[in-house]
Amino acid sequence: MDKRLNVVDAERCVGCQSCMYACARRHGEAGVGRTCIGVRSVGGMERGFVVIVCRACFDPPCAKVCPTEALTKREGGGVRLHPTRCIGCGHCVQACTLRAVFWDEEANKPMICVHCGFCVQYCPHGVLALEEVAHA
Repeated sequence: MDKRLNVVDAERCVGCQSCMYACARRHGEAGVGRTCIGVRSVGGMERGFVVIVCRACFDPPCAKVCPTEALTKREGGGVRLHPTRCIGCGHCVQACTLRAVFWDEEANKPMICVHCGFCVQYCPHGVLALEEVAHA
């Protein structure tokens, strides 16, 4: 079965950004400049945080607007990036209603979660989970 990353309990998020650091490390980076997951404050500890990650759409709008087919549907939902096809137009960023398509300024290409689950093991509060997806 295919798997996808899921935000199971955003209320538990304390904004530590450990998931973001883990994702960046997976890409060989230090810091959070190249990450496919985001944590944003909606008012700090009092109001909480929002975790922004690709929700693995079964009909992804980001892929629909790609003029070069650099984004293709991923089995189980979401997309895969074919970097050599990408022209850096940014239409995918604009098309994602969740704002879950991040941008690599250096490469001038999108960064989208591939649902590897690497970040899950670094979340100290159980906000994230890698879950199996039943096919429709």
